[in-house]
Amino acid sequence: MNLKQLEAFVYVAEKKSFSKAAKELYLTQPTISAHISSLEKELNTRLFVRNTKEVNLSIEGEKLYECAKKMVDLEREIGDIFFCEGKRKNCITISASTIPAQYLLPKVLAKFSDKYPKEQFAIKETDSTNVVEQVIDRKTDIGFTGTMLDRKQCRYIPFYEDELIIITPNKEHFRSLQKNDNYAEWIQKEPIIMREEGSGTRKEAEKQLKKKGIRIEELNIIASIENQETIKCLVESGMGISIISKLAARREIENGKLLGFSLTKGENIRDIYVVYNKDIKLSHVIEKFIKMVKETYSD
Repeated sequence: MNLKQLEAFVYVAEKKSFSKAAKELYLTQPTISAHISSLEKELNTRLFVRNTKEVNLSIEGEKLYECAKKMVDLEREIGDIFFCEGKRKNCITISASTIPAQYLLPKVLAKFSDKYPKEQFAIKETDSTNVVEQVIDRKTDIGFTGTMLDRKQCRYIPFYEDELIIITPNKEHFRSLQKNDNYAEWIQKEPIIMREEGSGTRKEAEKQLKKKGIRIEELNIIASIENQETIKCLVESGMGISIISKLAARREIENGKLLGFSLTKGENIRDIYVVYNKDIKLSHVIEKFIKMVKETYSD
């Protein structure tokens, strides 16, 4: 056996899914399956019990997990001390959800690199739930997330106020609805494309809809999609409407491809947060980076 096989085993055990483990490790699902199969053959035992919904550890798998987890964590600890993505030291690892990763982080990274050119970055874009999990599991130095999850290990620092909007095709039917301030009268009648369930945008959208007396179960959700660029294209084509960050749709609304309806009407603006594990002492470089984030978006 080798560390790659054990790492694949640990991720499948924790994610309860071969596909999710593959995504986390930037591998293909067949590669993950091959690693697990090799382990099972070498140890002559069944490590997982599979069903249609998830994958669970067998009794023997639970025994292996205790040891494998320690080895994977030790390998990561050695990497943190000496290397980062194959480079020497001075590397900030960042996990960020879609909105901060695509629309807020680039400005901060450019300013920070200009002031501290020797520092390096390793950035992973994922959903808000995974960002928080990685912060808790000490797999990343800091995270950027569009929602706050109740986790005792985490400290959240709000640095940007975002607004959620309903986007629709720029068609006469929807242009006529712009005169109607009460979107609750028509949103439940439209097919809706939502962000994936781990997304901070989706969690916040559900909260805002609930405040307006609309339950997510009452909506005609026809698709849940991770990529917001795909969502915007589908909305523009007329497949349905969606709820996304105003930051993400600004360009399409300005050029007339989409229409935007305020979901929060300036009252319930969500915060974008920097999140870190408060059980870990922040390094000097991380403290400098967080300070840069706050300074960049202080206005």
